[in-house]
Amino acid sequence: MSYGQTFAAWRAAAGDDWDAYVRHPFVAGLADGTLPRESFLHYLRQDYVFLVHFARAWALGVTKSETYEEHTLCAQVVYALLHDEMPLHIQTCADEGIGRRALFDTVEAPANLAYTRYVLDAGHSGDLLDLFAALAPCVLGYGEIGARLSGTGGPYAKWIETYAGDEYQSLCRTVGAQIDDSVAQRIGTEPENSPRWSRLCGRFRTATQLEIAFWQMGLDG
Repeated sequence: MSYGQTFAAWRAAAGDDWDAYVRHPFVAGLADGTLPRESFLHYLRQDYVFLVHFARAWALGVTKSETYEEHTLCAQVVYALLHDEMPLHIQTCADEGIGRRALFDTVEAPANLAYTRYVLDAGHSGDLLDLFAALAPCVLGYGEIGARLSGTGGPYAKWIETYAGDEYQSLCRTVGAQIDDSVAQRIGTEPENSPRWSRLCGRFRTATQLEIAFWQMGLDG
């Protein structure tokens, strides 16, 4: 599994926070099936609200783009969110007796509010690199989690295999490659020497910490 050089560097810079995110007890519960169904459904409802704002953030990426490739990628991710991930949430909740209206009326939890507005602020106040650094932990972290948990089976196998599947993994590789290209275009082929590098690493780490809080919100749900 490789999602590009920039992601690998940001991941390393996040230190212990990265493992705390991708190996959170919520994730362990998904893998071994011990996660309470109520916790999963609480998470799923909040994640639907999250994806609404996430789509807005990727749409913002279109306005921050400077190349055809950047425009295309951001539009592609918005499409995938609207036509793949969000329908999966709607169907899974419907299967559990949570109708579309109830899902749409979900009240946004504080941890959700903090994360989504942080990502949007990164995009509004910075450029595309700031936005990518704030978005990457979710997109690529879920890819890493899905790849690692693939084949574990159990009640959450459908969720796991969505992120382990070829389509999502291909998207992760595409996102990672575009981040590499966008970084090189804006701050050079040795980005760690740029005065912006520590700020971008910091954005990635903060978003990772907010992912940890999001899992915990689900677990405590």
